[in-house]
Amino acid sequence: LALAFTHAYAADSLLERINNHGTVTVGTEGTYAPFTYHDESGKLTGYDVEVTRAVADKLGFKVDFKETAWDAMLAGLKAERFDLVANQVGLTTPERRATFDKSAEYSYSGAMAVSRADDERIKTLADVKGLKSAQTLSSNYGEMAREAGAEIVPIDGLAQAIVVVQQKRADFTFNDSLALLDYMKKNPNSGLRVAWRADADKKIGSGFVANKGNDEALAKISAAVEELRADGTLKKLGEQFFGEDVSVR
Repeated sequence: LALAFTHAYAADSLLERINNHGTVTVGTEGTYAPFTYHDESGKLTGYDVEVTRAVADKLGFKVDFKETAWDAMLAGLKAERFDLVANQVGLTTPERRATFDKSAEYSYSGAMAVSRADDERIKTLADVKGLKSAQTLSSNYGEMAREAGAEIVPIDGLAQAIVVVQQKRADFTFNDSLALLDYMKKNPNSGLRVAWRADADKKIGSGFVANKGNDEALAKISAAVEELRADGTLKKLGEQFFGEDVSVR
C-alpha cells in the first residue's frame, strides 16, 4: 500500500508541477555531445537539452537539469531523484519497459554506412558484399557487416574508422546514423558521403522517459513534442545539431 501511495504521489506531483508551472527535474549526462554537453561558454546544451527546454516553454514549466552518469541515470529515475530523463533513451529491453514509460519520440536513429564521396558502389545493403568495412569487432555493426558479407578491417572506434575509410584502407563503415551525421556536420570537408541508411521500420526512437504511473503527465509532454514537430522546431534543432531533421523516421 505504501509503495502504491508513493507512486501515486509522485505521478500527481509531476502532473501538478506541469499544470501549475512549477519545476520539473530532468536527468541528463552533460557529457554526451551533441545530445547533452557543455558548449565553450560552459552552458549546458545539445539536442536533447534544447528539445527539453522547448517542451518546457510550450507547457510553461521550469526545468532543473540534474547531470548524472549514464550508468546511474535510470536507477536515479527509478529512485525518483528526478522526474524525467532526456538522454537518448530507447526502451529497448523488457526490463526497461516494465519499469518506465516513454513520451512521443523526438529523434530516431538507425544503422548507416558512409563511404568516400567519390566511391558510389554502395547504394543498397547488398552492395557491401565483398567490400572492406572498418568496424570494432565486438559491436553490433561489426556483426552486421559480417552478415552482409563484408570483410572486416578491425578498428578501435568511430574516429579511427573514419580515418581508415579516408585512407582507402577500408571502403566504408557502419555506425549509428546520429553519430555519423554529427561527425559529418562537424567535419564538412571529411570527403565522405552517406552511402546507405536503414529503413524507417528498423530505426529506434528516443523520447522523454518517466517512471510508470505518469500517464497524464507524459500525454501532455507527448502533445508538446508533436506540436514542436508540426511547427518545425524539432526540424530546426535537428539541423542545428546534425545537419538534418532527426525527428522523423
